[in-house]
Amino acid sequence: MPNPAVVGISGNFQRPSKSRSLVADVVGRIGKQYGLASEVYDLIDFGDTLGSARHAGNLDDAGERIIARILAADVLVVGTPTYKGSYTGLFKHVIDLLDPFALQGKPVLLTATGGSDRHALIIEHQLRPLFGFFMAHTLPTGIFAIDRDFQDYEIVTEHIGSRIAQAVREVRPFLNPRDAITSAAE
Repeated sequence: MPNPAVVGISGNFQRPSKSRSLVADVVGRIGKQYGLASEVYDLIDFGDTLGSARHAGNLDDAGERIIARILAADVLVVGTPTYKGSYTGLFKHVIDLLDPFALQGKPVLLTATGGSDRHALIIEHQLRPLFGFFMAHTLPTGIFAIDRDFQDYEIVTEHIGSRIAQAVREVRPFLNPRDAITSAAE
């Protein structure tokens, strides 16, 4: 990817999905705020070989391209629906296909969705340790949204919008100042 990019990956295997919508919202705001190219993928985009792949090289061409985009991203936004208190199995499988040093130092913004507030700690107890293993730099503000925060797959609650704005601001130190676009709102 020739110009700086923010890439989003949603651990969902259906469309439409609230998880993908949340990731796309965050990716779009980061892209707009800092003038980055933006892309969003979910598990469907990986193709039919995802479930049987034991290494990234076992993926079909689409899956290999997505892995390459993830690794080349200047900022990574990840999200998953909460399934039985954790991330989805296929989302973890995608992450398992990466080399343990592949995300070292990469800024990663964590998001998750769930049916109720009781799953809100997925970011701190599941996602942050997972990306800590990869020595990624997880941004301080994670975003967890539940069903009532969405209407027609769009974020509608002010408190989630505020958290997204805060998390987007936390991206700035990881971007080359000449690549970042300053806005009048800052």
